[in-house]
Amino acid sequence: MKELCHGRHVKGGIVKNSFLSLYVTNFFGTLNDNFLKTLACLTVIGWIADERVRSLLTSVVAGMLVLPYILCSPLADRLTAVWPKRRIVRAAKWAELPIMAVAIAGFALHSPWLVIGAVLLMGLQSSLYSPAKYALVRDIGGAERISTGMGGMEGVSFLGVLLGTVAGGLVADLQVRHPEWNLAYCCLATFAVLGLAASYTVRAKEELNRSFHAINPIRYIARAYRMAGRYDGLNAVIFTLSIFWWGAAMLQMGLLVYGKAEAGLNLSDTGTGVLLCGAAVGIVTGQIVAGFVDRRRFLLGATLLTGWIAAALLAVLYFAPLSPRWFGVVLGLLAFDLGFFKLPFDAEIQKVVKGPKLNTMLAYFNQVSFLFMLAASGCYALVSWAFGPKAFLLLLAIAFLVAPFLFVFSYRPVLLYVGRWVFAWRYRVEVEGWGDQTGLTGLTGLTGLRAGGDPQTPENLVNPVNPVKKTSLLVLPNHPAMVDPMLVGVTFWKTPLKPLSDELFFHTGIVAPRVLKTLGAVAVPDLRKHRTAKGATIARGLGDIVKSTLEDGGNVIFYPSGHIQTEGEHEDIGTRQLAYNMCGDLPENVRVIGVRTRGLWGSIWSRKGRKTSPSFVPTFIKSVFLWFFWSPFVPRRRVTMHVEDMTDRVKEWSKLTRLEFNRKLEEWYNAE
Repeated sequence: MKELCHGRHVKGGIVKNSFLSLYVTNFFGTLNDNFLKTLACLTVIGWIADERVRSLLTSVVAGMLVLPYILCSPLADRLTAVWPKRRIVRAAKWAELPIMAVAIAGFALHSPWLVIGAVLLMGLQSSLYSPAKYALVRDIGGAERISTGMGGMEGVSFLGVLLGTVAGGLVADLQVRHPEWNLAYCCLATFAVLGLAASYTVRAKEELNRSFHAINPIRYIARAYRMAGRYDGLNAVIFTLSIFWWGAAMLQMGLLVYGKAEAGLNLSDTGTGVLLCGAAVGIVTGQIVAGFVDRRRFLLGATLLTGWIAAALLAVLYFAPLSPRWFGVVLGLLAFDLGFFKLPFDAEIQKVVKGPKLNTMLAYFNQVSFLFMLAASGCYALVSWAFGPKAFLLLLAIAFLVAPFLFVFSYRPVLLYVGRWVFAWRYRVEVEGWGDQTGLTGLTGLTGLRAGGDPQTPENLVNPVNPVKKTSLLVLPNHPAMVDPMLVGVTFWKTPLKPLSDELFFHTGIVAPRVLKTLGAVAVPDLRKHRTAKGATIARGLGDIVKSTLEDGGNVIFYPSGHIQTEGEHEDIGTRQLAYNMCGDLPENVRVIGVRTRGLWGSIWSRKGRKTSPSFVPTFIKSVFLWFFWSPFVPRRRVTMHVEDMTDRVKEWSKLTRLEFNRKLEEWYNAE
């Protein structure tokens, strides 16, 4: 019982820190923010006679909570390098008490500027401890409980936002009817005191942060953007999540207007509040459930599905003539789905970024997301003015239709995960060689290529020769058809493999260059155009690029033959030299993995019945047509991939001549 009271629980004899104290602290902080903002908007409006000044002050009050996040997030990151994160949280909660005193004085004296000043101070206080409180999720729960922790944090945040909004409206009404009750003053003080008390029960083993960054917001966001670019796809995660916040802000504004409009749902203030509460419950429930699902499934891979479900539900809200009750039902389903959409993005930031840099990325995310929320106000005003109070629903539907699609093509694990699902409709891929000692199961440190691993496991591979250095993989498959690079990639989607690709594809169309960039592909010059000494120089340079990537801990996949098979399922490497050169000079941290694929000869992607390789674009269009109208009604094509560790073998072969090495490799590829 004592451990529970101090934010800890015991499981299996091991004492673990609990998220409960952090949840409660976060809830009361978010609740008080939004209670004060709503109360200020509604009360200050009543003090002003001029309608234009009312509108201006309402916009100013709303901006006071947003602006500090944009300007002060760099300073919030700096604080985590000076103070422990729990100390920052407690200091912020202590600062909340005098801020509430300023707010109470403003309400008592009927001073709009004192109230607006209190809202600004509250926004400043919240922005300065926001990175610290979210970084505590990893410190409390560890890497394995990030999804659960973020699900709870975001759930209570949404609950605090909407309960604070609804409570602010109700208290404003009661304060007008019964000014002697002083109910608003009691709520502001009580929420602040409860949040302070909860902050003293937070327990965590904190990671130290000694990274100092510029506190100029423009320089900070530019530097943080470049820092995020060092993590593959992290900027895509942050900007897609910011689009969610843009949509959430617009949805909240739109429902406040559309719910009460005569041309809309024509609800009372209470009815609109109930509608917003229903949305809050849906999002909270969705995020809590998603937090548990994400621990067992790669939920980020369902972004396309959850995003398009949201778009479909928004389209229903826009086009269907729904009664208020059914509008609320569909809105609840939409909110639940949005909880599933959002949670894996929050968790992914904490999974990808380790150590003190997490504080910087959370502060950077705050800046970006609040910029998007600020832009939402302008978007909503423009759309509602031009197309009416319901048009925001259609705009949101378009946004959630497009944004997930763009994200999929910008984030490698998700792109390959979705591709795995797409190819599974046409191909039944069976992987051999991982159940015995000749396969991957018997290899130390190669768990990244085994079934059931985490998408990030390659970052943790251990090199048996040098435990300090991460093991890299050099994957050498045969090349039966143009589609097998895609099949190999999606089959081993959990391991980031950088492919070598013909430079032609980097400049063909729109989709291919985007996909190759997301996969981190290395452009290979067309040596048929450089058959002189220049071609040899290019080939040597390519070998240096591959070696450098492997030494830095990256995984590389390339095809020794350099072309698809021309006769049956027979691999012909010829006089190619890249595989020979690489295997003769392997860095000590590299394991060579051979992949032998069978079953693709005769497909539309192979050269069977052709004198040349199939043209990519027409074949792709044909395959899409067949995927929709033919694949569901015919058996899937059976494809086998034999995977084997060949490190010791290729090292021995590399002592031979280049042609003898190629013959040995061909024999392995062409074995029955």
